[in-house]
Amino acid sequence: MNQEEKLQTPVSAKKIWKEISDPFVNFVKAPKALWGINIPYVIEGLVYFGILTILGKYCSENVALSDLHAGWVYGFVTGGITFAMLLFGGVSDKIGVGRSLALALAMMMAGRALVALSGSVPLGSGMGSPMFFTMIAGLFMMVVAYGLYQPAAYAGVKRYTNPQTAAMGYAVLYGLMNLGAFFSGFVSSNTRHVFESAFPPNGLTAVFWVYTLLTLVAVLATVLILTKKTDREAVERIAAESAAIRGVEAEKKLAAPAKKEKINNLPFILYLLVALALGALLIQKQILQTPLYDPGLSNAVLASLLAVAGLLAIWEFLRRRPDHPFRDLRFVFFIFMLIPVQTLFAHNWLTLPYYLDRAFAGTIVSEYFEVFSNLNPILIFFLAPAVAAVTSKANVYKMMIIGTLVMAAPTFLLTLGPNLYLLLAYILLMTIGEAMWQPRFLQWIAEIAPEGKTGAYMGIGQMPWFLTKLITASYSGWFLERYCPKDVPPEQLNTEFLWLIYSCIAILSPIGLFLAKNWMGKHMAEQQQKGRNG
Repeated sequence: MNQEEKLQTPVSAKKIWKEISDPFVNFVKAPKALWGINIPYVIEGLVYFGILTILGKYCSENVALSDLHAGWVYGFVTGGITFAMLLFGGVSDKIGVGRSLALALAMMMAGRALVALSGSVPLGSGMGSPMFFTMIAGLFMMVVAYGLYQPAAYAGVKRYTNPQTAAMGYAVLYGLMNLGAFFSGFVSSNTRHVFESAFPPNGLTAVFWVYTLLTLVAVLATVLILTKKTDREAVERIAAESAAIRGVEAEKKLAAPAKKEKINNLPFILYLLVALALGALLIQKQILQTPLYDPGLSNAVLASLLAVAGLLAIWEFLRRRPDHPFRDLRFVFFIFMLIPVQTLFAHNWLTLPYYLDRAFAGTIVSEYFEVFSNLNPILIFFLAPAVAAVTSKANVYKMMIIGTLVMAAPTFLLTLGPNLYLLLAYILLMTIGEAMWQPRFLQWIAEIAPEGKTGAYMGIGQMPWFLTKLITASYSGWFLERYCPKDVPPEQLNTEFLWLIYSCIAILSPIGLFLAKNWMGKHMAEQQQKGRNG
């Protein structure tokens, strides 16, 4: 190495380090209001993912549901949450971030208390029992509340970050929820073991009570930190910082609000009500041995009518909103092309806990299945901010292709059979892929949103996730009952085929994104730049 090269090397290393460290440094200096979102988000991550990890076991062993019906409950919860985001995503834009978060967390606390109550008093068990309906009532409150909570949180990140701290803000929020999810494994397993005799048959009811108390802590943290004063100070500071970064003077006056054209929503509401009624009929026919009302139509006919009513509702909604993002074919293709790889997220609670509990029966993996189910979140906590720092200037679409490929491909490792080392390798590699694309996707959705519509866009961007949860929940129980049933010795299970099917589904996302790169790439960059400048 010559003298000139020696002189250049430290400069190059220093530049690289600066590129990595600057996003972290800028984020640490972010306004106090941002931590009013981040701190409760850690707690909510613990509680939400903790509930998802044990809900199937609770439904099977406490409520006495089959794997198939437990999967439907999962679909109701996770799919309902995303549907609620579509309905309530814009509420935070109207009533404010702080109020939305506090209201949502308070509702979630009440809902979780009802779920805990369902296992604390003798209400019978089985599908259609008072215990089942008490649990469903609590879960429904959680669903509605979460539909308000997450769009408000991401709207808050956009509100309290500038162009230099935005990427890190979204990555940290995503990482913090996963940090909480990791700790849920220890909270759940230890609580379950300690209170197993007090809350038979497995101590899971005690876990729900602990989660209810933790949600109360999140409510208090939100109210005490995210005050009107901290919000005002943060908004003023971010406006000045953003103006300085863009090289323009901060706006002193608010733009006059655009006149909103009145839209006749009556046809849309009617179609939606018909779809909901048909869906309710179909569900109660499936669940109850003696339906409350039987219209005399087969399930296939009811499902077909439901699809028609749903499509008419969507068509009626979109045709009266020419600026809606779902009118953009590329936007629709992009977010729906992510459905296959997103099924792996759903399998983290629909399949993985069962797989660890049954395929690894008699080992520490089965004994502490909650901990092993939530190794992905602790890895995300460290990887998401690090990857965001390194790739903050990378092309979003290329990151989506590479990230979804890295996430989907390791699933094929599980087709080799239950093995601790293969399991850990799968979790590590798929988490790296997740860290590469998921936070960037959320950032892109927030950045293309017009001013004052961030919450609404975050809700709209969740539509494919809603479908993913419903679709995956509809078949996961069927696959478990055939290839990973309970009370069967591990050597007699056929989990290899189960994971082969799931691997082939997930790999469709990077393949589709790659094939459409010339059509999609430039369009995405233009939308993102327009959002940043708007």
